[in-house]
Amino acid sequence: MAKLDRIDRKILNILQEDCTMAVSEISAKVALSSTPCWRRIQRMEKEGIISKRVALLDPKKINAEVTAFVAIKTNQHSNQWLNAFKKVLHPFPEVVEFYRMAGDIDYLLRVVVPDIASFDKFYKNLMDRIDLTDVSTSFSMEQIKYTTALPLNYTEEATLIKNDDLA
Repeated sequence: MAKLDRIDRKILNILQEDCTMAVSEISAKVALSSTPCWRRIQRMEKEGIISKRVALLDPKKINAEVTAFVAIKTNQHSNQWLNAFKKVLHPFPEVVEFYRMAGDIDYLLRVVVPDIASFDKFYKNLMDRIDLTDVSTSFSMEQIKYTTALPLNYTEEATLIKNDDLA
């Protein structure tokens, strides 16, 4: 795990909220001059802690208001089948998240579309391309919490533990 100090975590929290903020603003918020702040950001990008900077869009304003969670079961559990499934899903822009799961379901997809008719079209296209044992879909009625910001308190705990071990 990468070593992150208190200032690194503050910088990451700020960037997770607004990655367009000027380095001078970030450095003022973390009580650091601009050059060392910029070097920290560059280091975290180089180390892959910051993997990319993106714009988050309002689904209502781009006609992608319906969110469906698609739970998939299959009787195929080989890497070959998984790679084929990945290739099948890749061209579907509606699939915004794709997870291999432990438990009762094998895969979970988050799919965003304008309406139920669009989801039905997606579903039929998917079924035409790959054989699945069971597919169950749940539609979101309301988004209660949504964030792309990852919790950074775990890095703090790991750092504190490592520092305590050194004493």
